Amino acid sequence: MSLNEKIIADITDAMKAKDAERLSTLRMVKANLMNRKIEKGSDLTDEEVQKALQSLVKQRRDSIEQYEKAGRAELAAKEAAEISHIEAYLPQAATPEEIDQAVAEAVAETGATTMKEMGAVMKAAQAKLMGKSADGRLVSEAVKSKLS
Repeated sequence: MSLNEKIIADITDAMKAKDAERLSTLRMVKANLMNRKIEKGSDLTDEEVQKALQSLVKQRRDSIEQYEKAGRAELAAKEAAEISHIEAYLPQAATPEEIDQAVAEAVAETGATTMKEMGAVMKAAQAKLMGKSADGRLVSEAVKSKLS
C-alpha cells in the first residue's frame, strides 16, 4: 500500500471514528497531495509524498512560531495537533545526536573549515540522514556550530 493510499484509507477510518480533528488534517493533506499530483501531471511517488508531508510540517512549525509570538496559544495548539497527525506518515525523526554525528562525518568527508563551504557540508549531512526525517533548520544550526 502506497503512502497516498494509506492516507486515503485513514480518512475513512477517521470518518468512522468521528475523529473530526484528524479527519480535517488528513483532508487538508489529501488536498495538498492532489494539487501536487495535478502540477506534476502524474501520480506521486512515496518519496514525493514524504517531501510534501515534510513541507506541511515545516509550514505548521512556522505557524506555531508566529502564533506564539502573537499570544495565540489555542491556534498554536491546533497546529501542533496537525503536526502530530502528519508526522505519523513520516519516517522516524533524527535525534539531535544523530544530526551531530552526521554533520561531524560530513565535515570530515568534505574537509570543510569555513562557513563558505556550508552548502557542501549541508548536502553531505542530508545525504547521511536519508531515510530519517531531519529538520533542515536543526541540521543548519549544527553545521554552523561545527564550522564556526
